[in-house]
Amino acid sequence: MRFILPTESVSPVSLPLFTERVPGGFPSPAQDYVEERINLNTLLIAHPGATYFIKVSGESMTGAGIGDGDLLVVDRSLSARHGDIVIAAVAGEFTVKELRTHPYLQLVPHNHNYSPITFQNAEELEIFGVVTFSVKSHK
Repeated sequence: MRFILPTESVSPVSLPLFTERVPGGFPSPAQDYVEERINLNTLLIAHPGATYFIKVSGESMTGAGIGDGDLLVVDRSLSARHGDIVIAAVAGEFTVKELRTHPYLQLVPHNHNYSPITFQNAEELEIFGVVTFSVKSHK
């Protein structure tokens, strides 16, 4: 995984937000006007000083919609809870998995080809943040 830190020197860009939802079925005529503008930094980053980006390598989370090459938005200020997708270190290697705290402390992949990682105690597991968003490229 490769960490990417947000920089303060980049000026925010406001882009058009069409509040009309796009149906996933048959097409319908689009609205011809912008209802508001949106800054993706404001939408995706709640705690700028505690947020970083990281790119995914591998296929262990494809069942959660996270694939190889996706960009994750990670917030270090959030306390990881059962069911959160987290960035963790296991044996010195970073990984992205779902955190499960009961009935056992585990990092669980979302791909049946990978096995959960079970911990005997919480000291064995180091969490580096909670994944809040994923950005997926379709091209």
